[in-house]
Amino acid sequence: MTSCHAPNHHTDKLLNPIYFMVMRQNWLPYAKTNAPRYTSYPTAVQFNENTNLETATDWMKSLNPDEAISVYTHIPFCEKLCWYCGCHTTIPNGYDRIGRYFETLLKEVQLWKEELGQHAGASHVHFGGGTPNALNADHMLQLLDALHDAFRIREDAEIAIELDPRTLDLNMIRSLAAGGVNRASLGVQDFNLKVQQAVNRVQPFELVRESVERLRNWGIRGLNFDLLYGLPFQTADTVRDTALKAAKLAPDRISAFGYAHVPWFAKHQKAIDENALPDTEARFALFNVIAETLQSEGYVAIGLDHFAREEDPLAKALSAGSLKRNFQGYTDDACDTLIAMGASGISEFRHGYCQNLKNIRDWSECVESGKLPIQRGVPVSDDDRLRRKIIEKLMCDMSVDVEEICQQQGHSDTELNKCFEFLKPLANDDICHIDGSVVSVPDDARIFLRSVAQAFDEYASPSNNSPRHAKAV
Repeated sequence: MTSCHAPNHHTDKLLNPIYFMVMRQNWLPYAKTNAPRYTSYPTAVQFNENTNLETATDWMKSLNPDEAISVYTHIPFCEKLCWYCGCHTTIPNGYDRIGRYFETLLKEVQLWKEELGQHAGASHVHFGGGTPNALNADHMLQLLDALHDAFRIREDAEIAIELDPRTLDLNMIRSLAAGGVNRASLGVQDFNLKVQQAVNRVQPFELVRESVERLRNWGIRGLNFDLLYGLPFQTADTVRDTALKAAKLAPDRISAFGYAHVPWFAKHQKAIDENALPDTEARFALFNVIAETLQSEGYVAIGLDHFAREEDPLAKALSAGSLKRNFQGYTDDACDTLIAMGASGISEFRHGYCQNLKNIRDWSECVESGKLPIQRGVPVSDDDRLRRKIIEKLMCDMSVDVEEICQQQGHSDTELNKCFEFLKPLANDDICHIDGSVVSVPDDARIFLRSVAQAFDEYASPSNNSPRHAKAV
């Protein structure tokens, strides 16, 4: 890969004056295609209402009583809307709506406790949003206590929460610590003021630093930062500065996600100046500047977009070949069952996936009527399991032996011959390498992992460029 100034005028203006990695011109068509993120397989695009509460009830009764489970809780509220956001969230305009949601959430926790089959307790717990710290400190502690009671959270469990540093106060941190939270993910996105103003999320470096110190002082030492590339006014200089500042605070993990500009889907994104957005080639360069900076600061590159300290469990899982991928991204969580609560939450069982009602009012009315709010989902076939294993291995390790996994799953490797036909153009353009039955992705093409994995997706082949998925770059 060559390091030089980009030939594209728009890219050049965004990325001068430093040097950076340039996208090969024959990669540009792949960068502009859509591909799933593969946090599940089949993906949510395949969910339908034929898989409903009745189906999910059978699945939840057939848990292995000797195996641990994972638990996810969704809090769909934010005090202020970030214009880049594509999450399922809303602005509550006061605490009344949040308080009502909290009361209903406690009832959903109880419903799951009553309906779920025997299991060995929860080994991973995650709070996402929205902004989980939209709850007040007392309600957060009550919710944590309810989850401990309902799911018998194990003493060695990882209890993780996504936090907005702008609204994180000491009372909340005390409640999190008292409830056993031991990992926190802070939404940083970018430290440059001009970029922050352009996306309606201003949070100075000192504010984030103070949050980090408070969390660590109260024993919450597992820390993640989320960064975004592809935001308006970002340059190679600004994202490198952001990455260096993030590394200075020494979180265990840092993620670098690509901003997906979909104003036809997320209407508030219309507030973003499209003329200030980096083009495809610039996005590629911005990601690589972040990746190179973090690796120079001692972080190990993990899969598509994660970076971790060598001593972190995520890096150790990568080294051991046990890294996994689920709705929270890359993880060392090996559980086969994930119970998701709250509006839009997606649960996973051995037999398939099921999703709660997305609309908060509909979700609330269903729970208040005494029923789990499951609306739709999809069963997982034997063929799905085979492809899911191949896709996950590729997304995690950047390499997969297709024949080996076919043998492990009791399938003939010839079943997937068509997939290798899809891969030939990518291999010819050095986006992947094929050696017998082994498919691998070189480090400089890391950002195209989803495009390579898509060759094994029966529902979204490379010829099916669905607009419901984000661009590859």
